[in-house]
Amino acid sequence: MKLGLSLTIFTADPAKPLEAADRGADAGYDAVFAADHLFPPGAPDRPSLEAYSVLSAIAARHPGLGVGVLVTRAGYRPLGMLAKQAAALDDATGGRAVIGIGIGDANGRAEHREIGLEYPPFAERAALAEETALALRALFSGDRWPGGERTPAIAGPLLPPGSPSVWIGGTRTTAIRIAARAADAWNAWGLDAETFEAGARELGEQARSLGRDPNDVTPTWAGIVLVGRDAGELGRLEAERAAKGLPMGIWRGTVDDLRAFRDRLATVGTTWLVALAAGPPDRVGLIARTLRDG
Repeated sequence: MKLGLSLTIFTADPAKPLEAADRGADAGYDAVFAADHLFPPGAPDRPSLEAYSVLSAIAARHPGLGVGVLVTRAGYRPLGMLAKQAAALDDATGGRAVIGIGIGDANGRAEHREIGLEYPPFAERAALAEETALALRALFSGDRWPGGERTPAIAGPLLPPGSPSVWIGGTRTTAIRIAARAADAWNAWGLDAETFEAGARELGEQARSLGRDPNDVTPTWAGIVLVGRDAGELGRLEAERAAKGLPMGIWRGTVDDLRAFRDRLATVGTTWLVALAAGPPDRVGLIARTLRDG
């Protein structure tokens, strides 16, 4: 199972995600990931750095480190431009990029409105996400995209070529089914182990029903991780987080709990665990050591 580090880019200071990526690279993470937002969800008065620019800088700074976007909402960027940006990012990393495509939630409406984009109902956004994933994979394979009901035809080829892995992000059954039909992987943010396992099983069943090898579309997990070396330290970290008014509906446990969680995810074929490390900065290294050495 590969290990990813989710970066916080809700800042006006580019040094912060770059320094976090430095820590991730030093700790041995396979890739770093960033969300693609105009501003933090629900907070239009706060800054957010541009994901592709930040990840490109990280790719130049750390050759050999993968990068990924979790996620870009379908329709947020024109399809042809998205394909070009994704291919260029993959080229910059030597073929180690991931592009996650999202359907979007209620928070996305405000971002789209801010830049003059429509935000259609969920079913239409889901259909657009599926077409977007299919189009990207076709273009990354060197084929043309003939166009769909919601996307224009794009002849290609993309030069320089790139073939990043295309994930569909989302926790609903709709996202799982889109991933099974159109993507290389499904990513779920913050699901508990039992719910994630059920989703992973459904992903495999859907893939098989479509004639795809389940190994060609795998489950991946991402979420906020608060880990303590033991129960006492974990309790102190939880108390500090609660005192700051931060949400507590995140993954929380000791290093032993984290290893057990990883092992449980592995039983359903999970190929990536992407952690947004909560707590003090040294948690980035602790998570990596826990999952790499144990």
